[in-house]
Amino acid sequence: MADIDWDALRAAARAVMEKAYVPYSHFPVGAAGLTDDGRIIAGCNVENASYGVGLCAECGLVSALHGTGGGGRLVAVSVVDRHGAPLMPCGRCRQLLWEHGGPDMLLETVSGIRPMREVLPDAFGPDDLENRA
Repeated sequence: MADIDWDALRAAARAVMEKAYVPYSHFPVGAAGLTDDGRIIAGCNVENASYGVGLCAECGLVSALHGTGGGGRLVAVSVVDRHGAPLMPCGRCRQLLWEHGGPDMLLETVSGIRPMREVLPDAFGPDDLENRA
């Protein structure tokens, strides 16, 4: 955890949050992640008139993970609100982060930096599909 520049991740999340498309909720969110190959990637939330199918910032982050380097794994993630304060990802996004970062991925939460195994205990993931088929 000491070698992760959380200030840089938070700054990248805040910068991309400024680009969020939020004409309905007016609640911009930015997410930034460090990948296992050293890239910092980011995503913002994008709403649409069909409220329930908007894209969370974490969705944009995972899309950037694949679109900018062909995959890799997330090592650390910071999600912020308009003030740069940490936000806890929703349940869908916790699952998304689990699948692209795994149980050891670190997440900056409202209660400090925690591994995904604590953020999403007893998670169901790709291994369960293989081991229970």
